[in-house]
Amino acid sequence: MTAETEYPDVVPMTGWGRTAPTLACVVRPRSYEEAAASVRGCGPRGSIARGLGRAYGDAAQNAGGTVLDMTGLDRIRSIDAGRGLVECDAGVSLHRLMEVLLPLGWFVPVTPGTRYVTVGGAIGADIHGKNHHVSGSFARHVRSLRLLTADGTARTVAPGTELFDATAGGMGLTGVILSAVLELLPVETSLMTVDTERAGDLDDLMARLTATDHHYRYSVAWIDLLARGAATGRAVLTRGDHAPYDTLPLRARRTARAFRPGSLPAAPVYVPEGLLGRTTVGLFNELWYRKAPRRSIGRLQRLSAFFHPLDGVPHWNRIYGRGGFVQYQFVVGYGQEEALRQVVRRIARRGCPSFLAVLKRFGEGDPGWLSFPMPGWTLALDIPASLSGLGTFLDELDEVVAGAGGRVYLAKDSRLRPDLVAAMYPRLPDFRALRAELDPRGVFRSDLSRRLGL
Repeated sequence: MTAETEYPDVVPMTGWGRTAPTLACVVRPRSYEEAAASVRGCGPRGSIARGLGRAYGDAAQNAGGTVLDMTGLDRIRSIDAGRGLVECDAGVSLHRLMEVLLPLGWFVPVTPGTRYVTVGGAIGADIHGKNHHVSGSFARHVRSLRLLTADGTARTVAPGTELFDATAGGMGLTGVILSAVLELLPVETSLMTVDTERAGDLDDLMARLTATDHHYRYSVAWIDLLARGAATGRAVLTRGDHAPYDTLPLRARRTARAFRPGSLPAAPVYVPEGLLGRTTVGLFNELWYRKAPRRSIGRLQRLSAFFHPLDGVPHWNRIYGRGGFVQYQFVVGYGQEEALRQVVRRIARRGCPSFLAVLKRFGEGDPGWLSFPMPGWTLALDIPASLSGLGTFLDELDEVVAGAGGRVYLAKDSRLRPDLVAAMYPRLPDFRALRAELDPRGVFRSDLSRRLGL
């Protein structure tokens, strides 16, 4: 391998959830040619691309093999400010795109709950955001991409082809994304107009979302999963859109497109185990729900506060202690609301101490064979990995989800049973067949792919 590296040859790696560490040789290519040389020279355990390490589980780990740290490929190659197009390397972060594009009146078309993800990771996981019911997932806005395949050659891949549909949401297993051309969203300011309201229970929340979501570009609900009885599923619903210039106060118009995300002190390196137990999380949830306004209309909020509040706390994943946490996200289709109710009731009865739990509505599904979104309801929650009996409990929830025709998000998974994957992702046989044809030696592998037989 000729690529330079800023790491020791072999290092321990985890996902953002900090569970299941494995050792891999990490290589940091600085050019497309170095990336190709790394792929051609990888050993029998294969290689996998990695961005900023925000996949929660083991999707960007490769025990005993090679991991390509793509953050060295971080050039923004061209911007067409007239048509709203940007061409950039796969290692460019959404944070960097916002810094460069917002002053020009453009915003990324889809952003998840963190802006510290790379463009390559966004395509590989086909990320979604608070606007899926309007805009779909990230790959829908990709005009083309350059893909480094197992033979060490780069291909231009266009939407509508089988290789594109296998790569979008394919978790890096069809090749290494080198660059992409993205369509952008025009915006007039870097502020959001935000409406907030409280919902008394899960049915109240779903009714509000169903009745009025089409009025908003962005919509998300925080849920108190420790609330029980008549308050089961009570929530704070937050929705908004990009603020037009002429709605800003005069003092705010001078810096209308400024991107100035705030920052708080980093989470401590050591956090006592059990800090986020039922008592402390229950108290937090009660205070969070009570402090939210019953109804607030048109409040101006910075982009960073609306989309990425946790990014303001560096290394926030440390707050779960050394044992880390499991991020569990699933989707069930419209008409399967009883399955969602059943899962929420079980979580509440179990007393899972989750203070980061959100519910969203998905719109039309995307063509990626392993893309997660489908029309329906998606719930995501964080749970301390040290919770007794967590694995068995989540296996039971998986059965409910699969029985309702739903699926679990692979980019956040760290423990799904492989026998359920085919039921959740019906295009998996096509994905496996294309991988076998494109990569017969198994050059691209990850801990996720081995665990689930992808």
